[in-house]
Amino acid sequence: MRSKSQSLLLRQIALHAVLTPLAIIWLFPLWMMLVFSTMSDFGIFSPEIVLWPSTNFIENFKNLQADTNFIRAMSISIGVAVIYTILSVLLTSMAGWALARYRFVGRSVVIGIILGTITLPFAVVVIPQFIMVAREFKLANTWIALIVPPLFNSLGVLFMRQAFSMMPGELFDAARVEGVKEWQIFLRIALPLARPTMAALAIILFLHSWNNYLWPLLINSKPGMMTAPVALGTLIGLTKVSWGGIMAGAMMLTAPILVVFVFLQRHFIAGIAAGAVK
Repeated sequence: MRSKSQSLLLRQIALHAVLTPLAIIWLFPLWMMLVFSTMSDFGIFSPEIVLWPSTNFIENFKNLQADTNFIRAMSISIGVAVIYTILSVLLTSMAGWALARYRFVGRSVVIGIILGTITLPFAVVVIPQFIMVAREFKLANTWIALIVPPLFNSLGVLFMRQAFSMMPGELFDAARVEGVKEWQIFLRIALPLARPTMAALAIILFLHSWNNYLWPLLINSKPGMMTAPVALGTLIGLTKVSWGGIMAGAMMLTAPILVVFVFLQRHFIAGIAAGAVK
């Protein structure tokens, strides 16, 4: 018994000895981003190696705000990401439920099409999508243009379909026998059981919307409708690049994501495991 505990302890020490340097390598760029966000442009390109934060963050943020109105851009990004995540999780859950629990003509074809769209690069559809939204529907520079076109997520549909397929069908059959309506079965039984998977999917979709750059750049030309990543991109000019402002803005964009992941990592890991194992 004692030898087993010692062996387990040695394995844990060896595992930490391997993973700790890897964690440091992953965290070092984030730490340097924090350090650079507190330095002036001259200090960032100084030949001296600086590993500790300075005192220039407030000035960098003031310059960032003056150049891009970054607070407004952050508020737009937060609003778009939250609304997009809620609507996309609901839409993909409904589609996944239909594909998992209903049998209809063409079901296999629909699943095949969804699988095919996953392999389709966004660059292939971005121009037709832009023409349809901006020219035909005249929705450029609107919140609808930011949220609705990327709303349907193929990976999310398959993710939720897998989660619903793992649930016992007898549970839903018993509810139907008791006279429970289909929409009540979906909302009151299926969705609560799929909560870990929905939490993981919500994190993935929120990150997708939060980091989205190309589509907001194309569909919104007004400065007042810029999202935060697009606002940061405007700091890169032909003759001048505000590196201090870029680092300060990147730090403000990264910090909320790290906080959300730290608090929701259990749900994320549980949801990934639930959606991947059958």
